Amino acid sequence: MRLDKFLKVSRIIKRRTVANEACDAEHVTVNGKRAKASYDVKEGDVLEITFGQRTLKVRVLDVKEHVAKADASALYEVLS
Repeated sequence: MRLDKFLKVSRIIKRRTVANEACDAEHVTVNGKRAKASYDVKEGDVLEITFGQRTLKVRVLDVKEHVAKADASALYEVLS
């Protein structure tokens, strides 16, 4: 699954276009490297997303195309 779509499905970022812009602005890294929106997310990847002064670091636990809002947080584990 594409990185921008994963960020939207997991509800880390609310809209896919915003997720795409965050990737283009180099606010998202995967396993320590800058990632484009088209990066193919896999289980075990560590994502680091920068929101202004805050940084969110998560590990991908599962990749699903469609998830209910209540189950979205089960797709990732917050590391810091």
